[in-house]
Amino acid sequence: MQFLCKEYQDGNPRVRSLVTETRIHLVPSLNPDGYELAREAGSELGNWALGHWTEEGYDLFENFPDLASALWAAEERRLVPHKFPSYHIPIPEHYLAEDATVAVETRAVMAWMDKNPFVLGANLQGGEKLVSYPFDTARPISETPAAAPHPPDDYEDENPELQETPDHAIFRWLAISYASAHLTMTETFRGGCHTQDMTNAMGIVQGAKWHPRAGSMNDFSYLHTNCLELSIYLGCDKFPHESELQQEWENNKESLLTFMEQVHRGIKGLVTDQQGEPIANATIVVGGIKHNIKTASGGDYWRILNPGEYRVSARAEGYNPSVKTCNVFYDIGATQCNFVLSRSNWKRIREIMAMNGNRPIRRIVPGRPMTPRERMRLRMRL
Repeated sequence: MQFLCKEYQDGNPRVRSLVTETRIHLVPSLNPDGYELAREAGSELGNWALGHWTEEGYDLFENFPDLASALWAAEERRLVPHKFPSYHIPIPEHYLAEDATVAVETRAVMAWMDKNPFVLGANLQGGEKLVSYPFDTARPISETPAAAPHPPDDYEDENPELQETPDHAIFRWLAISYASAHLTMTETFRGGCHTQDMTNAMGIVQGAKWHPRAGSMNDFSYLHTNCLELSIYLGCDKFPHESELQQEWENNKESLLTFMEQVHRGIKGLVTDQQGEPIANATIVVGGIKHNIKTASGGDYWRILNPGEYRVSARAEGYNPSVKTCNVFYDIGATQCNFVLSRSNWKRIREIMAMNGNRPIRRIVPGRPMTPRERMRLRMRL
């Protein structure tokens, strides 16, 4: 925060561009009570572990609704997508009850996510040096859908519970953008901080492969909002001494800037009607990626995508869908891809169908006289 403010005032063009073109939200501590306990105890004998939980005893990173397991259970029962959505999954009612075992910090973050149309997020942690991306939840083996056989050395054969997100390639791009710019994160020849290297010498790993957990903030953010969120483990020491902070900052400074700039990669635009009025909650569908997003209250949207050509459509209740081709380039800067939707008469058609008992309406052939029954039905409909 100090760096961004100082460099902005000093006229740093990169920082000025980032600050003026991006809505940046920063949370200094998600668990201030736990941090206070850890700070008082010190870090000499691993007392930082005291700060892992809230004052009420919750582990915040595993306290969010487990929407991934709910989605996979619905897929097993063939309820997706006609009865259970695969994106923007609502929070279960029992989770919102006053007596639910949910931390006050978790409730605050969920309300914050619902209020702001976040696009890209990262939660910064310590104790390891890598970037972790969703899914963090491991899919039960019995629920893993059948797939074509892989070679014997393929990772999925050994670990059938690993479930990739529809945005797997995009998550890997985002993770690599951070790890590759870090001064030491990809030097995995030294091994991991505490165990063997789990990142295949790249400094990135899918959460379910490394540390499976249900109810993570990353999975919740992906399945409940438009936001792509990752976990960034800044360094091996979870509670570094003050004398080490300057070097830790130098290790991560370029990575933080590069990662934030990735929010401007992909497509963005407005969805409006023919009168120019914005359409909120319109659905943006990208061909080949089975994970849709929705427009914000102003009809605007952002969709992070890897470079390539995409067939994109915008759909909204009461409107005819619109489809166009949008190209994403390697340079930073999202491609503008706007949509204008025309009103649909499907709402009126459904009303007429309902009046007819949702039975097919018989087409009247010109020149053929109507039967008394047909004449009566037509009179009733009119």
